Amino acid sequence: MDFDTLIPVIRRLALQAGDAILAVYNGPDFEVKSKSDASPVTEADEAADALISAGLRAAFPEVTLITEEQAESHALTARTFLIVDPLDGTKEFVQRRGDFTVNIAYVEDGIPRRGVVYAPAQGRLFYTLPDGMAVEETGPFDQNHPGETRPIRVSTPDNTALMVVASKSHRDQATDDYIGKYAVRDSKSAGSSLKFCLVATGEADLYPRLGRTMEWDTAAGDAVLRGAGGHVVRFDTHEPLTYGKPGWDNPFFIAFAPGVDLKK
Repeated sequence: MDFDTLIPVIRRLALQAGDAILAVYNGPDFEVKSKSDASPVTEADEAADALISAGLRAAFPEVTLITEEQAESHALTARTFLIVDPLDGTKEFVQRRGDFTVNIAYVEDGIPRRGVVYAPAQGRLFYTLPDGMAVEETGPFDQNHPGETRPIRVSTPDNTALMVVASKSHRDQATDDYIGKYAVRDSKSAGSSLKFCLVATGEADLYPRLGRTMEWDTAAGDAVLRGAGGHVVRFDTHEPLTYGKPGWDNPFFIAFAPGVDLKK
């Protein structure tokens, strides 16, 4: 993959998808349907998916494409692929809470090498540069001409006063019990893959996820966090989270800044 070609494409598609999503979000009431797994889906998910998928297939026809909203792609197997969640945080979207994101990532040999995470309602855009370093671009955003960017870097954590971020819609007692093993200065909740980006920028030190996620939920945020010097590991073994797993399911995981004294 030519990353100098990839990055402008996925950045542009994420912004275009964000515009399509906001058109629904800022409009009148919209229909919320249920998928086979009972998770919600809206016309915004479908419009963003159609736009991103068409753009990626046109630009990279030889690369396997996995996307949440196309069930037929879930039957594919690959170690190198593009993976998309066109609207991560649909529950936040439906409740108009703003914590939803567009996610596009490129995975090579099971590792998320490059990615973009765009939170259109919050006006925050994170992505990896062709060299793999992570940046946040400041708006207003032009789809074809990147604006000013600032390099982002994980914090130097203080294990006596950690900043923790956890899921807004899926936080449970097991997560709170795990967080309770740390000396926490502050804990906040956020939706979608934005949590990875908060660790990447140093706004949080630790993000544990003790719940079901799919690879399209995490790959782009994982790529951004890695590009900012962070890590994502399995909860059970503390080994790096890998991609291309059968069924595209993730185990429980922990995203963190190096220096956090991980607990079992």
